[in-house]
Amino acid sequence: MAKSAVISTSVGVGLATGLYGVSFGALSVAAGLDVWQTQVLSLLMFSGGSQFAFIGIIAASGLGSVAIGAAVVSAWLLGIRNGFYAVRMAPILERVGLQKLIPALLTIDESTAVATAQSETSVQRKGFWFTGLAVFVFWNLATLLGAFLGDAIGDPATWGLDAAAAAAFLGLIWPRLKERQALAVAALSMVVAVVLTPSLPAGVPVLVAGAIAIVFGIFNWLAVKDK
Repeated sequence: MAKSAVISTSVGVGLATGLYGVSFGALSVAAGLDVWQTQVLSLLMFSGGSQFAFIGIIAASGLGSVAIGAAVVSAWLLGIRNGFYAVRMAPILERVGLQKLIPALLTIDESTAVATAQSETSVQRKGFWFTGLAVFVFWNLATLLGAFLGDAIGDPATWGLDAAAAAAFLGLIWPRLKERQALAVAALSMVVAVVLTPSLPAGVPVLVAGAIAIVFGIFNWLAVKDK
């Protein structure tokens, strides 16, 4: 892909992905965060899946310390994949020391995908930088717009939107529920969370459900075996 083509692709990907930030901004405010807390999440966390996971738990469990802890852990677990992307991108970007800080923030699904789709190293770098920066700019602008819109609505419960963030997170999970192991983990985690919610502090049932998923992953229970 020519350099001009990869730039246009990067901007297109950035715009398409960034627009999704409107929903994050609105849902974050509906979950109980204010406009500026919402914006800080997009500026510093900058990982759509992790951000939706964070506000999904906050929306379901409130802003207690345990709930926030569960939200942070869940967001961190979803963000681990970016570390693997960094390993792939490091030899391409050739950054050392503090020069790695900005690329680390921009190492996301989209920037890695556009970069690794190119055949020449120089074009790979352009794909990474242009895509990462485009997504960052559009995502944050859209987050701010969505947060102001959500703030203008007022109390989300009045409009039946108090469960919207949790529903959005469910929408992220649903396409992954194709294999036997994923279905088993989801079903068992749901049952455990429902049973424990009345008796444990907010956020703890989510941590227990998350632990179940980790155990299934470590022991590879119910996974499809290669023949």
